[in-house]
Amino acid sequence: MTLREKAAQMVWPTVLGDYTSLDSPQWQRVRREITEDKVGGYTVSVGSPTEIAAKLNAMQRLIEVPLLIGADLEFGAGYRARGGYFVPNAIDLGGAVLFPTQMALGATRDTALAYEQGRVTAIEGRALGIHIAYAPILDVNSNPANPVINVRSYGEDPHLDGRLGASFIRGLQEHGMLATGKHFPGHGDTEVNSHLALPVITVSRARLDSLELTPFRAAIAAGVGAMMSFHGVMPALDSTGVPGTLSREVLTDLLREEMGFGGVIISDAMDMRGVLDQFGAEEATKRAVAAGADVLIQPLDVRATIDAIVEGVAENRYTEARIDATVRRLLALKQRMGLDRNRAVALDSVRAVVGGSANFAVAREIADRSIVLLKDSGRQLLRNPTPGMRVLSITVARRADLAAGAAFNAELRRVYPRLRTIFVPADDISGSLARLEAATDSADVTIIGSYVGQGWDAVTVGAPQPFVDFVQRSSARGRDPIVVAFGNPYLLSQIPSVPTYLIAWSGAPVSQIAAARALLVEIPITGRLPITIGSLTPGSAIIKRPPRNR
Repeated sequence: MTLREKAAQMVWPTVLGDYTSLDSPQWQRVRREITEDKVGGYTVSVGSPTEIAAKLNAMQRLIEVPLLIGADLEFGAGYRARGGYFVPNAIDLGGAVLFPTQMALGATRDTALAYEQGRVTAIEGRALGIHIAYAPILDVNSNPANPVINVRSYGEDPHLDGRLGASFIRGLQEHGMLATGKHFPGHGDTEVNSHLALPVITVSRARLDSLELTPFRAAIAAGVGAMMSFHGVMPALDSTGVPGTLSREVLTDLLREEMGFGGVIISDAMDMRGVLDQFGAEEATKRAVAAGADVLIQPLDVRATIDAIVEGVAENRYTEARIDATVRRLLALKQRMGLDRNRAVALDSVRAVVGGSANFAVAREIADRSIVLLKDSGRQLLRNPTPGMRVLSITVARRADLAAGAAFNAELRRVYPRLRTIFVPADDISGSLARLEAATDSADVTIIGSYVGQGWDAVTVGAPQPFVDFVQRSSARGRDPIVVAFGNPYLLSQIPSVPTYLIAWSGAPVSQIAAARALLVEIPITGRLPITIGSLTPGSAIIKRPPRNR
């Protein structure tokens, strides 16, 4: 390989898993990146299972050296490989298994379930042509105001996080897929979203050793194959003020030498403001390679990124031997994945492997066992359903969240066929207040499902103030609403007067069904809080409920 070809092995753009015709601009771009720039891999994003598999097969046929394919499979292959929803009917088009968020696993505290999630994720992901999962998240969510990690973390106990992460890694890697611990050395204690700005975590090295680094050490002991870097500053590790992705002290001195990690180091997305704002794309590229990164994902400009890596050698920022070491590591991984023998997947086998009932059963068990009941002072669980009971289900979510409330309401409607439902856009609650208050006045039971308050593009984790005001007024007027947190679990801190508060941890269909069955007292409530919410700590006594006698 030429130096430029070796540099290209380190650059992995992003491709959607959607349908594209051969002469579409989107496909022509991908074709140029593969045949002309000769990139070493890709990060595949959203699409249906069959479209992802077919597209990746077509991409693999374009190049002599096979591509490594990574994907954000934090919550299973279904986190990326689902067919979406057909509008305007909101028909669920199905796909791979979508698990609840990692914090749901934290609420079960079950390492066997973490292993099973890894196993299912690997089997389904490999059937689609994906080789590397950018998971698990090993960030300790020690800051309730964290807008980007939140329920993506297992919780705030670093030792629990380490045990669950290690089990997930073993389940994944023992079934043919590489795991990626992220975001090293820890994105948990920040109130800044690194997609949007540069976080700074000003804690001591001793605190990092006892908290942030603990799950990463457990992952290395479990043999994790890759690590993804954190676009944030930790002065205790590097006093120069550069983010970890661009710091030799973090990626080489700490991760490689002190902690003994010998796998692949993958940058977080190189189009994020956490690395771009200080240095710009090309300088950030050179600094990341000099720091020790093997792979740069999601660059702003593929060709310019490859050129920048080559320029770094000419500028004596690093040697060609340093590039050679990375390329040997990546080629060895391609061979380990069997890509030298067979780089394509069998399309006829996708439907036999992906989204099967046995795989969904694992996700359902995690969801069922994760439900946490923090408050039930009004004894509002629907223990004694009567056909004439007037039940109102209010869903508060983003307008684009077509899945919000769908599975939850369908499950409630089994028992309450006259269930009334109202969808309220999270960004326009004020305009719906009069209608909501009138509806609650005519209902015997009001259930409020909240899907708001966290997400990768969030600036803050708090619920909108009009939502908080509505819940508090409903409680004050004696309407005793039941609040179910499908989004930010810390919501209780904003609405402490609510009489009944249930946490489902995610808006995944399996979590919605589990929450409904828990309210209907059809499954036991056994989850344990993995985070601190107000005065309730992970060690606090949490309400448990057995199922209703049948």
